[in-house]
Amino acid sequence: MTVNIFQLLKASLLEPKKQAAVRILPIGKIMRFVFLFILLLTIAAFVEFTIGLNEVSGDLEGLLVYIEEIEWLLYPLAFILLFVSTTLYHFIKISLFAWIGIALVKWLKRRGEYRQLWRTAALAVTFPTILSFATGFLVENQWLPLLMSLLTIAYLYLAVTYYPKMPAVRK
Repeated sequence: MTVNIFQLLKASLLEPKKQAAVRILPIGKIMRFVFLFILLLTIAAFVEFTIGLNEVSGDLEGLLVYIEEIEWLLYPLAFILLFVSTTLYHFIKISLFAWIGIALVKWLKRRGEYRQLWRTAALAVTFPTILSFATGFLVENQWLPLLMSLLTIAYLYLAVTYYPKMPAVRK
């Protein structure tokens, strides 16, 4: 099964059957997708950070002077820290949803291992993460993380329904 990054992105947004199929892909392909996605999230968050910093520093003259003096150090360090923290957060999120996927597999009597569910969860979190990031600019809602988690579980549930069924137990 040869897929590129764009096909994985399309599958993560629209196709639960293909989300289930990624369980057989090599982990390297999924990792490339996850790290590229994290890089794009980091770039978007970094742009938001720099715009927000310019708005805040415009009000405080002393802060503006200080930022201009250390700008060569501030921005690269901020980007690296943002990338590391986003990576850590995203991997923890994928891992937690993979454990929820294990429960779904058992509940739906399907065959699946944690490593397969991790790959599926990596795609299942993509659309809710993008949606959460986009709506975070428009509204501040304390229920947004819960709603996005439920949406991720729904995506995971739909994908798990395409996992192979457990063989019937003969008596």
